[in-house]
Amino acid sequence: MGILDKEFSDSNIIITNFDNLMNWARLSSLWQLGFGLACCAIEMMATSASHYDFDRFGVIPRNTPRQADIIIISGTVTLKMALRIKRLYEQIADPKYIISMGSCSNCGGPYWEHGYHVLKGVDRVIPVDVYVPGCPPRPEALLEGLLKLQEKIRNESSVKKTA
Repeated sequence: MGILDKEFSDSNIIITNFDNLMNWARLSSLWQLGFGLACCAIEMMATSASHYDFDRFGVIPRNTPRQADIIIISGTVTLKMALRIKRLYEQIADPKYIISMGSCSNCGGPYWEHGYHVLKGVDRVIPVDVYVPGCPPRPEALLEGLLKLQEKIRNESSVKKTA
């Protein structure tokens, strides 16, 4: 038995493919651009606090879109703010993911029917990966939305399919 046989025993080797390795790294280190617009932002901040600890899932808050992977849009999106959201979305490098949190960002909420200035869902401006319902949603709901996003990332393929 040689030195290499002892060095590379069965317990030291993991066999996987490139997609699984990249997806595991991507889902374990999501850098968040928090975009709190209204009362849902308080719940998003509570999720990042010590009781719910968003950090244990690898979500690290960043203040610049050039360092972020994910935008969590929480609150009422007005028509004026929609242009800024689109600009921030375009500044994020690919792959990028969006969580829409709360009734107001999902579908306009209670303000859409009586207000002329509220966008009926942020998905009219940027593509949304996960919707978190509620008014405002509890921190547990945001954690579940993150787990749904991680499951989506886990099943992605890095190879672009051509038609």
